[in-house]
Amino acid sequence: MSINIKNNVFWIGKIDWELRKFHGDEYSTHRGSTYNSYLIKEDKTALIDTVWAPFSKEFVSNLAKEIDLDKIDFIIANHAEIDHSGALPELMRHIPDTPIYCTANGVKSFKGHFHKDWNFNIIKTGDRLSLGKKELIFVEAPMLHWPDSMFCYLTEDNILFSNDAFGQHYASEYMFNDLVDQAELFNECIKYYANILTPFSPLVIKKIKEVLAFNLPLDIICTSHGVIWREKPEQIVQKYMDWADSYRENQITILYDTMWDGTRVMAEQIAGGIKKGDPKVKVKLFNLAKTDKNDVITEVFKSKAILVGSPTINKGILVSVAGILEVLKGLKFKNKSASAFGCYGWSGESIKIISTMLKELGFDVADEGLKAMWNPDNKSIDSCFEFGKQFALNTLH
Repeated sequence: MSINIKNNVFWIGKIDWELRKFHGDEYSTHRGSTYNSYLIKEDKTALIDTVWAPFSKEFVSNLAKEIDLDKIDFIIANHAEIDHSGALPELMRHIPDTPIYCTANGVKSFKGHFHKDWNFNIIKTGDRLSLGKKELIFVEAPMLHWPDSMFCYLTEDNILFSNDAFGQHYASEYMFNDLVDQAELFNECIKYYANILTPFSPLVIKKIKEVLAFNLPLDIICTSHGVIWREKPEQIVQKYMDWADSYRENQITILYDTMWDGTRVMAEQIAGGIKKGDPKVKVKLFNLAKTDKNDVITEVFKSKAILVGSPTINKGILVSVAGILEVLKGLKFKNKSASAFGCYGWSGESIKIISTMLKELGFDVADEGLKAMWNPDNKSIDSCFEFGKQFALNTLH
């Protein structure tokens, strides 16, 4: 099935309704995803990207129903990651000499993945490829989010093929932004940014400004995953500019795991104290052993501050807490405060361990944290409430 995007531009990708994990087990896709491939039929025909490898034969078969494969003049490979290029080997079996346009790093990635010496043509920012009356203009986008990444822009139709930028893992029979549930859409957009693009935020701002400097009109953004932005596409561009600029909402997020409920009790009392300190702040609590890590990361991204709690076990911390801190290390969040808390029985090292890790991750650790011995008694509960109150007063004002 193809979908007409505009004039001679068609979506010919794959909707993956069943996908629940992406990048192995690294990213949750509660709403599935899409692998977006595009066909441009001008005087010359260009294919932009393919789909994930498990759908290779289906993709090539469907593509052959849209066009004689021998009439594809150019293949544009915006990104070599397998969810974009997985069907390329199957396609190249049929049209082995068709030129592939990609970045120099793209060639390295393709050869590393597929060990094939196809007809690669290396592009650089500003290069153009004529399709007849219209042209594709290329823009390199290294580390957004791989070294080989690039965008391309179709003149006359004013379409930006944005690769992974501005996308989301979101399966829908309605492939356009104006037709889907807006709350669902933007929840998936911010989750995608928080979990994948946050480490590259300075590059996001720089690249958006570079693309805008071309002064090209923008009618549509065709992403690699999720819906296509055809109504006010500038809205997602502005969101990216906001998210890339040390984004924070008026929110504090509490992350914890617990053995015998003591650390959970602490978390809930701290939350009550935070609301007392600032009734307007949004407070969210997550038991890390029971919550999807990517959803948690999204809430951390939105927060002004976080609190992280774990009981002490074997002079260390619970594995779910250690795991989320390891994920946070790679994301390099900026301009956020933090503190630690937890129960202990006889040694109590967890607070110091968490505080040290938070400092190493770039968080502004506000205090020495709070620990309670065994299951919190009334005195400890009062201390937790006061701790939360002071945390809110000191970090939000």
